[in-house]
Amino acid sequence: MGSLTARPPGNSWVLFSKVGLGASVGHLWPHTEELKMASKRITQETFDAAVRENIEEFEMGPEEAVKEAVKQFESQGVDLSNIVKMTPKVSADGAQEPIHDILQALDDLQESVAHSHPQEASAHLARFCEQCKQHKACRFLAAEKGAYPILLATWKLAAAGDPGLLIQALNALSALTEGQPDLLDTQGLQLLVATLARNADSANVTSSGIRCVRHACLKHEQNRQSLVKAGVLPLLTGAISRHRHCADVVREACWALRVMTFDDDIRVPFGHAHDHAKMIVQENGGLKVLIEAAKAFPDNPSILSELCSTLSRLAVRNEFCQEVVDLGGLNVLVALLADCNDHQDLVKQVLSALRAIAGNDDVKDAIVRAGGTESIVAAMTRHLASPQVCEQSCAALCVLALRKPENSRVIMEGGGALAALQAMKAHPQEAGVQKQACMLIRNLVARRQAFSQPILDLGAEALISQARAAHRDCEDVAKAALRDLGCHVELRELWTGQKGNLAP
Repeated sequence: MGSLTARPPGNSWVLFSKVGLGASVGHLWPHTEELKMASKRITQETFDAAVRENIEEFEMGPEEAVKEAVKQFESQGVDLSNIVKMTPKVSADGAQEPIHDILQALDDLQESVAHSHPQEASAHLARFCEQCKQHKACRFLAAEKGAYPILLATWKLAAAGDPGLLIQALNALSALTEGQPDLLDTQGLQLLVATLARNADSANVTSSGIRCVRHACLKHEQNRQSLVKAGVLPLLTGAISRHRHCADVVREACWALRVMTFDDDIRVPFGHAHDHAKMIVQENGGLKVLIEAAKAFPDNPSILSELCSTLSRLAVRNEFCQEVVDLGGLNVLVALLADCNDHQDLVKQVLSALRAIAGNDDVKDAIVRAGGTESIVAAMTRHLASPQVCEQSCAALCVLALRKPENSRVIMEGGGALAALQAMKAHPQEAGVQKQACMLIRNLVARRQAFSQPILDLGAEALISQARAAHRDCEDVAKAALRDLGCHVELRELWTGQKGNLAP
């Protein structure tokens, strides 16, 4: 993967690729095949030089110079997503080269930490954080220029006994590592876990520290595994239990727990998502912690959404689904669905949690007995305009009907089939809604053929056929639904075993 430099012939910046140890290829972009395969990126210095040339040689204003440089590079296919598209600023006394604001804040921070001036460091950290939050390019530039070790030094200075500075240092680290989890090294990882353990009673430090954990683990399997081995899971569940009335801590801890169950790092063949979910539940009482926390926020839909979303990520085993019921979690979920029907995001997360725990056949029956099907249909009808709610509603009903003819009867009598078909009409372009509705229809009639005609009378055949034609993902489920409804379906034998060819 080659890096790119630029030469300014006149006012036109032409890109060349450096291949190997800096050998220039003497062909202009994009005529060389090798260059076409290269990463079309430039350094911040190259971009700044182009801007400076526009200002000095072509007498452009700063804003116009930046726009012209962006135009020139983008016309050559350069990716400028990691470039700060602003002019560097000259210091007041003009004693140094122009520098970007975030790098100036970083230099000032380094100097104040070197001289152990916590008050000055606090002001510079605030400036640094503000710059990091503006754009990911600022974070990228700061990381490239050594921000991480400077923040670690600040962190150590704050850990000596300045809680306010410690919170700022953690906030700065979380801002820097957002989208850059590779920055966290072994030293930072150990310091992070130790800081969370030593400051477990401080809600502010805990919240800021857990945010660092989340940013460091998102799309980074190695960091996840290393932090789990270092003991971060009991710190996360413990934070929810200890600060169950602090919304910020509960929100951050829930988010971090979910990230621990992700399998989102494309650099590894497989992750430990399932193992981490098991550890959260079996070794740290994660389900009980979440259900108890939900009782502390009866009037906070946002936090309840976080808790329900996390619960659904942990219901990965048959016994975990049953444990949710045994701990009173099912009653909490059904009550939320009935009482908080106006809060769309909460409704979606409750439906997702019900869908997850319904993977257990005994829990399916418990949900139906608790009036869950009626609440699900009511939620879908109430939020018919939301494709997300419709998809989750159909998915939850689909799981409840699977291998359960009696549950299918309850769903039919409660208007579940009608609501699903209305959702299909309302969202013809949403593949997820169409697919889950088709699966629900199939499950309703698979063991209850008597329901086929009533569902067909509602116009199911046309809607399912439309879904099949419009969405490739719906082909198999739509065909299965039509077949079980008794409709004519053309079944093709794709493999005939003749010379490796597929049947036409």
